[in-house]
Amino acid sequence: MADRTSSDFFYYRPMFSGRPEQRKPVLTFALIAVCAVAFLIDVVFSISDFLAFTPATVASQPWTLVTAVFMHAGIEHLFFNMFALFIFGTYLETRVKPDQFLTVFFIAGILGNVAYWATDPLGTIPAVGASGAIYGIMGMLAALYPGLTVYVVFVPMPMVFAAVLWFVLEFVGFFTPSDIAHQAHIAGLAIGVLYGLYLRRQRKKPAYFWER
Repeated sequence: MADRTSSDFFYYRPMFSGRPEQRKPVLTFALIAVCAVAFLIDVVFSISDFLAFTPATVASQPWTLVTAVFMHAGIEHLFFNMFALFIFGTYLETRVKPDQFLTVFFIAGILGNVAYWATDPLGTIPAVGASGAIYGIMGMLAALYPGLTVYVVFVPMPMVFAAVLWFVLEFVGFFTPSDIAHQAHIAGLAIGVLYGLYLRRQRKKPAYFWER
């Protein structure tokens, strides 16, 4: 990812003093570590039966709305989710307050599971993964830094365009039979965008972000 100079709209002043380079994305690394440890424990002890989110059993296992965020279906699922969390999480965490970062992660992850339940309340297929939470981070970045350049399949584009593209792909995917909970991704992305816009409104005047 790289920054691109544009108008005042494209940059959001961080809510702290000091340069982002001087801050360490400890929360992002901690979340990655928790997901990795949870995966290893699941491989050994098969705990996903008690921690994965299943719409039909949410009333008796409400904790799975949260725990499912840290579970993953396989090493490939874990790798790509953690790679995305590293790329987008480290950038966002150093530019917002810690509680704001954790808020978007957990709310997007939880409401992503709620969206899955809402579209299939009697569903018996378990859902796991941090995708909804990560989409929340990406959505928040799109709202706060729409001019941020990201590479999608090696094609550079502004973050706001990438978010629209991801939304379209997930929306189309929702109507295509698969094992992916596209509704969770859409909900996470929407939560991130809305929270990012809310934070922008808390600032009386959007401002340029300094040159990196």
